[in-house]
Amino acid sequence: MKWQFGRKSDNVEDQRGNSVSGGTVIGGGIGTLVLAVVILLLGGDPTALLQQSASTPAPAPVSTSGSGDKIGQFVAVVLADTEDTWTEIFQQLGKTYQPPKLVLFSRAVASACGNATAAVGPFYCPSDRKVYLDTQFFQDLQNKYQAPGDFAEAYVIAHEVGHHVQNLLGISRQVEQMQQRSSQVQANKLSVSVELQADCFAGVWANHANNTRQILEPGDLEEALQAASQIGDDRLQKQAQGYVVPDSFTHGSSTQRVQWFRRGFASGSLQQCNTFSSNKNPLF
Repeated sequence: MKWQFGRKSDNVEDQRGNSVSGGTVIGGGIGTLVLAVVILLLGGDPTALLQQSASTPAPAPVSTSGSGDKIGQFVAVVLADTEDTWTEIFQQLGKTYQPPKLVLFSRAVASACGNATAAVGPFYCPSDRKVYLDTQFFQDLQNKYQAPGDFAEAYVIAHEVGHHVQNLLGISRQVEQMQQRSSQVQANKLSVSVELQADCFAGVWANHANNTRQILEPGDLEEALQAASQIGDDRLQKQAQGYVVPDSFTHGSSTQRVQWFRRGFASGSLQQCNTFSSNKNPLF
């Protein structure tokens, strides 16, 4: 991925090295298997998993955007690229894009959704409109998930920003309201639709960024597809317990995740990212 000379976002908060006291990450009421799968998966709204921790203030950021290390610079460039892409797309929709903050942390962090440890993985908190990323996850992506490469890492960031886009468009609220009226199985299916749409939005970003700024190098697309494939619910459940329970999926199968990223990348269109089962598109 050609990123070294890209613009760096000012919306990065570097909290690596800060300590977080107070509650732990995970609340009760979730089965061990589901919890393990969620921890392994990329992204999503962690509100149902994180203990509310309003009494624990978020630590002040160490810096904004100016991290001198390679990872910090890479994250700032990718975030800036998502800002440029979504600003343009929102203008075409007659809307104004409000970029999220991206918080880099190590080991643990306090968010408006509660305290989180690195075990949760990258996540988006709609309450404070921030993406949270423990940069150690990039090492896990390479070693644990066998999905190396800078564009695989960019896909992770773009997926989380996709959740922010859903929040801005009102999709997240619509889905939350539907889930409150649904059975657990149906609520899981809605969660899958949300995650697959974030994958599709990541593909839309990649399409626009490459058409505008020619960021892709040979093999980059395959890196993102490998990452999407490695974190499908079916693959992770098979690894964790030896069998698959489709009704418990919350992020989608490997095939689905690859399919929806490809669809977003091929079309570059939000209208092609209606992952919900209804023929009527309630989103745009």
